[in-house]
Amino acid sequence: MSTSVEPLGIAGAFLIKPEIYPDERGHFLELFQQRAVAGPAGGPMPVAQVNCSVSRRGTIRGVHSRTVPPGQARYVTCVSGAILDVVVDIRVGSPTFGRHVTVALDQYARHAVYIPEGLGHAFAPLSAEATVVYLCSTPYDPTGEITINPLDPELALPWAASPRILSEKDAKAPTLREAEAAGLLPVYAEGALTGA
Repeated sequence: MSTSVEPLGIAGAFLIKPEIYPDERGHFLELFQQRAVAGPAGGPMPVAQVNCSVSRRGTIRGVHSRTVPPGQARYVTCVSGAILDVVVDIRVGSPTFGRHVTVALDQYARHAVYIPEGLGHAFAPLSAEATVVYLCSTPYDPTGEITINPLDPELALPWAASPRILSEKDAKAPTLREAEAAGLLPVYAEGALTGA
C-alpha cells in the first residue's frame, strides 16, 4: 500500500496522505504506517498513548507541547468531521520560530500530520463536530506540559471570529514571547533540541 509524505513549512513536520482503497463495501486505508513516518522523522515513532478528542464548532484546543527531553511527537488525524490543524514552531533559535502552518484534515481525505518533539500543536473544528485521534510518542505528563495562548496576537493564528471556546488553562496561557522570557520553551541549536 502506498502512502505519500510531504514536508510542511516547518522543519520536521509533514503531511501524510494514505492511499484509500474503495469498493462496494466502503473503503480501507492504513491510518498509520511506521515505515512512512520513520524515514522523514529520522527514526521510528514509538506510540505510548493514543488520544481521542471530540469537539464542537468554536472550540480551539492548544497550543500544546511538551518539555524536551523527552518531548512528545504526535501523529494527528481527523476521523469524523473536519478540523483546521495548526503546527507552531516554538523552538527558540529555530529559523522558523514563531511561524505556523495550517492543514485542513477531514474524514474524507484521511490525511494526517506528523508533529515532532518541540513543536506546538492546536486545532479547531471546521464542521459542527469533529473527532480527532492522535498517537503520542510519550504518555501524558502534566509536569512537562507547555501551553501557549492560541489567541496570541503575535502568532495571529487563523481561527474563526466567533464563537471561541477555550479551556481555562488555554485562555490563561502565556503568549509565545512570555513563555520564551520565562524560559519555558525548547531550544533549537544546529538541528538539535534541548530543554530551556
